[in-house]
Amino acid sequence: MSIVVITGSAGLIGSEATAFFAQQGFDIVGIDNDMRRVFFGEDASTTWNRQRLEKTIKNQYSHVDADIRDTETINKIFKQYGSDIALVIHTAAQPSHDWAARDPIMDFTVNANGTLNLLQATRQYAPESPFIFTSTNKVYGDTPNHLPLVELDSRWEIDPNHTYKSGIREDMSIDQTTHSLFGVSKVAADVLVQEYGRYFGLRTACFRGGCLTGPNHSGTQLHGFLAYLMKCTVTETPYTVYGYKGKQVRDNIHSADLIQAFFEFFKAPRVAQVYNTGGGRYSNCSMLEAIDICQKIVGKELKWIYSEQNRIGDHIWWISDNSRFTEHYPNWKLQYNVPQILQEIYEFNEERWTKEVP
Repeated sequence: MSIVVITGSAGLIGSEATAFFAQQGFDIVGIDNDMRRVFFGEDASTTWNRQRLEKTIKNQYSHVDADIRDTETINKIFKQYGSDIALVIHTAAQPSHDWAARDPIMDFTVNANGTLNLLQATRQYAPESPFIFTSTNKVYGDTPNHLPLVELDSRWEIDPNHTYKSGIREDMSIDQTTHSLFGVSKVAADVLVQEYGRYFGLRTACFRGGCLTGPNHSGTQLHGFLAYLMKCTVTETPYTVYGYKGKQVRDNIHSADLIQAFFEFFKAPRVAQVYNTGGGRYSNCSMLEAIDICQKIVGKELKWIYSEQNRIGDHIWWISDNSRFTEHYPNWKLQYNVPQILQEIYEFNEERWTKEVP
């Protein structure tokens, strides 16, 4: 028996990983207690996705309704499967910098303490297993906002002569910057993952993602940019754009492309690696550009308003430079761009969203 332990298994990245590694012949132990519903309300619940996995994967998927902050339970799970654990993928998190300010203690304990529990359990019971962590570009705080940016008609762009013209590399400092409390808790987790590699020899990797997206995303106002934007367009729900004239730029990586990156790392794992991972120059958009694409796909206008106040720690421009990862794993290539991602989100969710509207 060969096991992949996946936290947040009913979420966007966790469910994509669950389906993918089950297809590779692994049995999956999914740890998920639907905290997304606690954070963002009933509309953000991932129950529908868990039920879909249980129906489609059946005998290969074992669901554990557990909290990653529960040290005793996490240790029990890892002890049960021990050396049968071939890979640990940690995607569970409190993912919103807006929400973190409401309850900093819960944010930190979920993101930092929960990660520590999983690392220690891996070290104790499955030390040969690679450990993949879905980190975030918010570890860099608002340092990207000090880059030389140029305002164009529909987006901000970096000065074409700047060293980050192809995207932001891992050499950007994480110091002397406003992270948001969410960014701080993810920095703590990120550095823990690195140190468990350096100190104890675990084969760990932090994938510092930008906007992670895909059709399985339970998008909400506070988290899940493209999925929530498309949902609002379909259901005619008002949407608020916060700051920067709506020209803020994000790269967007499809969950399937990210899982392919995880797979490449799994096949040839390294120790204490850090990778900026996103859509890069291949898949990115501004808020205004995303709205335009959604409207064209759905065939109706989005009802949106503009607020001058940007979100604390929000980036004006973020495009990842994936070159460090592709240097290590040259077989990996992005398959999805933003229009393809939005089209798939629409086709996968339109019927379900329409039924939800009273």
